[in-house]
Amino acid sequence: MDAQGRGRAGDIDPADQWVLNPHTGEYELRLTPSAPQSGIPGPRRSAPSPNRVGAPAGRTATPVAPGRAVPPPRRRRGAPPEEPLPGRRGRRPVKQKSKAKKALLWTGGTMAFVLVAAAGGGYLYIRHLNGNITSVSDDGASTGGFQSDKAINILLIGTDKRTGAGNESYGDKNSVGHADTTILLHVSKDRTNATALSIPRDLIVDVPDCETKQEDGSTKVIPGTDDVRFNTSLGQDERTPSCTVRTVTELTGVQADNFMVADFNAVKTLTTAVGGVEICLAKDIDDEDSKLKLSKGTHTISGEQALAFVRTRHSVGFGGDLSRITLQQQFLSALMRKLKSNDTLTNPTKMIKLAEAGTKALTVDSNLGSIGKLKDLGLELGKLNVKNLTFTTVPVVDNPTEKVKATVVLNNATAPTVFDMIKNDVSFTEVKKKASASKNAEAAEEAARLKGTKSAASEVRVRILNGGAAAGSAQAELEYLQNEEGVLKSENAGNADAALSKTTLEYAPDQADQARRLAAILGLSGAQLKPGKSVTNSQGLPTMTLTLGKDFKGAGVSFTTATKAPEGVQQSTADKVECAK
Repeated sequence: MDAQGRGRAGDIDPADQWVLNPHTGEYELRLTPSAPQSGIPGPRRSAPSPNRVGAPAGRTATPVAPGRAVPPPRRRRGAPPEEPLPGRRGRRPVKQKSKAKKALLWTGGTMAFVLVAAAGGGYLYIRHLNGNITSVSDDGASTGGFQSDKAINILLIGTDKRTGAGNESYGDKNSVGHADTTILLHVSKDRTNATALSIPRDLIVDVPDCETKQEDGSTKVIPGTDDVRFNTSLGQDERTPSCTVRTVTELTGVQADNFMVADFNAVKTLTTAVGGVEICLAKDIDDEDSKLKLSKGTHTISGEQALAFVRTRHSVGFGGDLSRITLQQQFLSALMRKLKSNDTLTNPTKMIKLAEAGTKALTVDSNLGSIGKLKDLGLELGKLNVKNLTFTTVPVVDNPTEKVKATVVLNNATAPTVFDMIKNDVSFTEVKKKASASKNAEAAEEAARLKGTKSAASEVRVRILNGGAAAGSAQAELEYLQNEEGVLKSENAGNADAALSKTTLEYAPDQADQARRLAAILGLSGAQLKPGKSVTNSQGLPTMTLTLGKDFKGAGVSFTTATKAPEGVQQSTADKVECAK
C-alpha cells in the first residue's frame, strides 16, 4: 500500500506513521491535522477524543493524557522541520517504559510462546489477522478462558504433524499429529513470575475419557486408555487438543485456561520472521535424523535449520527425549532474549511479519480465537521479566517395568511438589514482592496465630467436615489423627454446607492452644486458622471445626506448600545463556 493509502504522502515515511502511544502502550496511526484522511479500518475505541484531531473515518482516537506527548513521525532526510502542534511547544518528551519488559513473548511446543505475542503484543490495527487464526472447541475441558485478575495457565502443544512444504521428509509423513512437545505455562497472579513445565512425550499416563464436539454439532466420547504414552493424548483415536487438556489436568491437578497448538511450520516461519535466533553448542553436532550439522560455538539459525535444531535428540545429552526437551528450552530462552535485545518489538514492519507468521501457524481454543483475546493475553504476559521465567520438566524416572528403557514414569518423590507449587502459585525463582501496608499487617496477623503455647494432642477436640475433598476424606483424616497422631477427641461430622477451595480450622479464643497443636500436626498455615466460635460435638462439649477443602491431598499429607523446588529438579531461567551439550 502506498503512502496515500496509509493516509499521508510527502516527506513522512509511511512506516513511521505507526507510533507507540506511551500512555496506552499501543501502536496508533498518527496523522498531522492537515493531512488528507482515508477510511482504512483501525482499532475500535470506546469514544472519540478531542485530543486527537483529523482521525480517519471509521475509527476513533485514543485520548492522550494532558502533558503526555505522542512522539512525532520522523522526517525524511532533507525535509524541513515541522512546527509542533498547538499546545505542545516546549513540552518535554515523556520517558517511555522499556518495550522489552512490556512485551515478553512465548511459544508452545517449541513455538507457542512467541505466537501469543506475535498475535497479541500491540497489533490492534491488523484487523485481517483474525482470518489467519484457526480455532477449535475446548469441549469444556478448560476453565473457559484466562482472567486478568487470576493466575493464568496456558497449555502449549507442538504436534509432529508433517503438513506444509518440505515437512513430509521428516520421519513419519503420515503422522496424525501427536502431542510431540507440550508445555504447561503458568503465569503468577501478580505477573511477577512464570513457570514453563515441559511434559515428556514418553511419560506413561492415564488418558481419560474425552467428550469432543463434532462438525455436525453432536458430541462424541472418545474412550480413555490407561498406561499409555502422553503423546497419544492428541491425534490417537481422533483425540482433539481438549483430550490433551484433560490428560494434563488429571496428571498435574492444574486445569488449563486456554490452549494453543503449533506444527512444524511455526518453528520455520517465526524464526525467519525475527531474523534468526542465536544458539550455543558446547560440541559439534552432526545428526542424520534431524539433518542438523553445526560446529561447536554460537550460530544464528532460522527456517529449516531451526526446525532441525529443536528436533535433535540423538546428538545431545543422553540421546533421548529428555535431552531434546532441554535443548528446546534453551532455544526458547534464546528466542526471547533475541526479541528483547533487538528492535523487533518497536518496529511495526517486523512486527507485522511476525504477526502474519504466528497467526497462520496457530490453532487456539475457541475462547482465544481472536486478535482481541490474544492481544489481552499478550499484554498480561508482557508484564513479566525473563529472569523470572523458569523452565523445568516434570520429574520422571525410567519405567521400571521395561528391560529396554523407552518410556518414563512420574518420580513420586518430587513430582507432586512441583505440581503443588504451580497449583498454589509458588514461584520457582526468588521474586521481590511489593506488599501494601494492609497486606503486611494481614500477614503479620496470620503468622501470630501460630505463635504461642500448644496443648497436648490428647487434649485437642475437633470435628471434621468434608467441604470439597474426595468422598471418604473426612473419615480417612479422622482415622489418621486418632491412630497416628493421638488426637482421640475427634469425630467425623459428615459434609459441610458448602464447598471450600482451601481447608480451614475454626476455633474459639480459648481453644487457640488446641488450634496451634492441630495446625502443627497437619501443616496448616496461619491463613487457614479462622478465629471464631466453637460448636457443640456429639457429646455436648465445645469443639473446633476442621473443614477439608478441595486442597486436601490425602490423610496425613501436610497442607504446607513448598516454597522452592525439590532437590535435583532440573530448572533454568530464560535470561541465562546455556550451550547445548
